[in-house]
Amino acid sequence: VQLQASGGGLVQPGSSLRLSCAASGFTLDYYAVGWFRQAPGKEREGVSCISSSDDDSTYIVDSLKGRFTISRDNAKNTVYLLMNSLKPEDTAVYYCAASSTYGSSCPPTRYGRWGQGTLVTVSS
Repeated sequence: VQLQASGGGLVQPGSSLRLSCAASGFTLDYYAVGWFRQAPGKEREGVSCISSSDDDSTYIVDSLKGRFTISRDNAKNTVYLLMNSLKPEDTAVYYCAASSTYGSSCPPTRYGRWGQGTLVTVSS
């Protein structure tokens, strides 16, 4: 039973990346799933979260609206984070996590099942 985050890398400012959060051993569409990031020297913060498939409401932090989009593909048991127009300040380790509680709120403490992180570095 695990979550696997992938898709990070080194990109130039203005580029796009799509992160994937794949679940194994459990069905992800029954869970709320969130993406979080932690930059060096900073606390982990919620980026975007999506509720379970019976609702599919989403939340994204205001500062990222218009650039980041969360979505899920139940057939692939995967949740994605599409990141466009990347900036150096988006550099961080990105984590995905799942919660069996209802809704799309994004406090990290709500999420109990975490994957390993994937590093995103935005630099010229």
